[in-house]
Amino acid sequence: MSIYQAGLEAVKGSVVVNKAFQKEFFSGANFHVVAIGKAADSMLQGVPENKIISALLISKHNHISGRFKHASNIQCIESDHPIPKQSSLKAGKALIRYLEKLPTKEPCLFLISGGTSSLVEVVENGWSLSELAALTDYLLANAYSINEINAVRRRVSKIKGGGLCAYLGEREISCLMISDVPNNDPADIGSGLLFGERKQSLLPKLPKPWGEKIPLATQGLASHAFDWRIIASLDIAKKAAGKHAKALGYAVQIVPNFLEGDASWVAKTCIKTLKNGPDSLFIWGGETTIKLPNDAGKGGRNQHLALAASIIIQGRQEIVLLAAGTDGSDGVTEATGALVDNQTIKKGEKLGLAANDYLRRADSYHYFDQTDELIFTGATGTNVMDLLIGIAKS
Repeated sequence: MSIYQAGLEAVKGSVVVNKAFQKEFFSGANFHVVAIGKAADSMLQGVPENKIISALLISKHNHISGRFKHASNIQCIESDHPIPKQSSLKAGKALIRYLEKLPTKEPCLFLISGGTSSLVEVVENGWSLSELAALTDYLLANAYSINEINAVRRRVSKIKGGGLCAYLGEREISCLMISDVPNNDPADIGSGLLFGERKQSLLPKLPKPWGEKIPLATQGLASHAFDWRIIASLDIAKKAAGKHAKALGYAVQIVPNFLEGDASWVAKTCIKTLKNGPDSLFIWGGETTIKLPNDAGKGGRNQHLALAASIIIQGRQEIVLLAAGTDGSDGVTEATGALVDNQTIKKGEKLGLAANDYLRRADSYHYFDQTDELIFTGATGTNVMDLLIGIAKS
């Protein structure tokens, strides 16, 4: 857990934004600030107070601190994630209204993190909120990758894929981002509020009527150049976790490959590495998927992966695996993952739990809730996808 926490601390919003200011990335001017995402509150905390003229803060419910809720120059909006709801549309209107009311020549700083795609939206003509919500739910439940989901989101939004640039005017713009996407493409972070696609991405195959309604083209790139930087990513978290593990005396293997695809399949791959690899602590990162059954229970991709892994590792060989998100939540649960070992299945059996049945129903939360192996962090102030940390004793 301390190794995992070291990874989180290295990419915490307040920490990485403060470092950006210390490195003099910005001019001496003060800013109007737009902070959006699950890490928005923490990122805004990293901006020196004397630099903030005004701010709009949009984040997930229960992710905004009292410090900002009571500030006279900061407008706070709580919205929904991962499925957009009416609050998402209200946040979209508030965002446009805020930008349109700003003095013409005064600079604006954007702080963007994961979750932005759902938290703030202005849907394209011909689309309703209910259609967008149903489409998002379908994509999440049917194992589409985050890149595929964001490719769809950009095409059904007036403000994604660079669409928000139409409301910026000629002001000076800066942007700091925490990446929650593979390859750290700014067009995928928050579905690219300020960035059009560098290369037209292919739309995934979708059932009718969605596939016929979604346009092929996205919005263009920003009409004027601006300074931007990705200040936190999965690789930074993995390296920080590895550094802390070495300080604790472990031999460490940081696996460069990005974990993606079916969570159960990834679990098998990682456990095979632990069983057959050198005596080291292994650190992986990525974002897996689950195809949910019709009778799906409660859980998330990390809890599902951990349960699949615990079925494989039961036995005499000592193996410990942590699978957790970096944002403080996993799926629609308040847990962020699970910490399992080769005794997890035995614990369940003593309680009368059939692990394979819980796995089939994608009900990992209720399994681990009874074996007391869930990880709870609350809002972490960051979001750089998922970390897996494992060790086996030969």
